[in-house]
Amino acid sequence: MKASERMSKGRRAALKTSAMGLVALSLPSLAMTNEKVHNKPLGTAYNTIPDHFPNIDPEIVLEVVGKSHSNLERVKELVDKRPELARSVWEWRFGDFESAIGAASHVGRRDIVQYLMGKGARPTIFTFAMMGAHDVVKSMIEYSPGLQKTMGPHGISLLDHAYYGERMKDKMTHTEIDNLKKTIDYLESLGDAGGETYMEETAEEQERYLGDYKYGEGEKEGFTIALNMAQKMALGPIGGFGGALFKVEDNLYIYNGAPSVTVSFETQNNTITSLTLRSPDATITATKI
Repeated sequence: MKASERMSKGRRAALKTSAMGLVALSLPSLAMTNEKVHNKPLGTAYNTIPDHFPNIDPEIVLEVVGKSHSNLERVKELVDKRPELARSVWEWRFGDFESAIGAASHVGRRDIVQYLMGKGARPTIFTFAMMGAHDVVKSMIEYSPGLQKTMGPHGISLLDHAYYGERMKDKMTHTEIDNLKKTIDYLESLGDAGGETYMEETAEEQERYLGDYKYGEGEKEGFTIALNMAQKMALGPIGGFGGALFKVEDNLYIYNGAPSVTVSFETQNNTITSLTLRSPDATITATKI
């Protein structure tokens, strides 16, 4: 063998030996431990893992949406810690979805709306109507004719959102007040931004329906019909918060403006005896107690 070939072969052998040595150094010494490499944990949870992880606890989402109706300081406590909560959305019942910014919008809380938008909340046409963003609202409706008839959370109309914008009038600038008035005037001029028209009822008529209705033996197996803050009849779980009922015929109502959910009342000798709730998933009859 030539000298040059012997030197080349020697270099290759040395390189191979060095590479194996590097691999050996990069692995834990199995001679030093009885633990096998593939049995080592991939990671460690240093805190107790929440029940809903990786989803946010629904109770926190519910609180953000609920407090966005009235409590700016509590909203800040929750959202400052987790800014993504500014986009919180909750389904109350039967498809009545409400976002945190939507909650603030239909009660006229401009301060909460502005805070949530600063944290990444997604405003809708209902938000812009309440804030008096006249040019935005007009442009959206012109782009999508008929949009003004769309109902917001709890069946609240676009025009009503604009009216609610006046609730903080004493803290608004002259320009903000003027823009809100322009928005209201524009929506009123459309003639149908107030939403669907339903039958009215007197306080005496409402009184007949109010009370509890049971469909099972369980403590919570029932409904309560009560008046909400707008003095509209509302249906909720027994003893709990409910959505508004809109009258479409005698003894027949639509739940929160959702056409797929109806509530009918049965009478005997002009006295309400029971109600029947019908949805795409279930039909339940409950007896008045």
